[in-house]
Amino acid sequence: MIPGGDRVEEEREYDCLKLENQLCFPLYVCAKEIVRRYKPFLDELDLTYTQYITMLVMWERKHTNVKELGECLFLDSGTLTPVLKKLEHKGYISRHRSEEDERNLIVAITEEGEKLKELAVTVPPRMGKCVNISPKDAEELYRLLHLVLDNIENTQD
Repeated sequence: MIPGGDRVEEEREYDCLKLENQLCFPLYVCAKEIVRRYKPFLDELDLTYTQYITMLVMWERKHTNVKELGECLFLDSGTLTPVLKKLEHKGYISRHRSEEDERNLIVAITEEGEKLKELAVTVPPRMGKCVNISPKDAEELYRLLHLVLDNIENTQD
């Protein structure tokens, strides 16, 4: 028997609790730092990060309902509603009830929202310089992150 052998086994049992062994930690720090790097660019547009990603969907879709928008952004209505109210107040979107089903809230981009797109088009290339990884690595990271998201989504209760 090796002296202290039980201690070594016990230490290995708790290796999973070391910060360096956590996948969630570098994901958390990267997400936090990337959002922090977006801030000066988005301040120029008077948008928060959540407002920006909402506008990304709106520039692409032009109109959608709140439920679909929340699904795209992985946001619940409690988080999304204040964002939409702010964007509406700024004149970038409009919200109205569906004529077919009043329970369905429709969000549509406005002319002002479309104009904002011309200013926002500079944000992705500027952010690319902050992140500074090759296009190939960026594609692989994107693929892996979406794989994780899909797997999480498919294993939810």
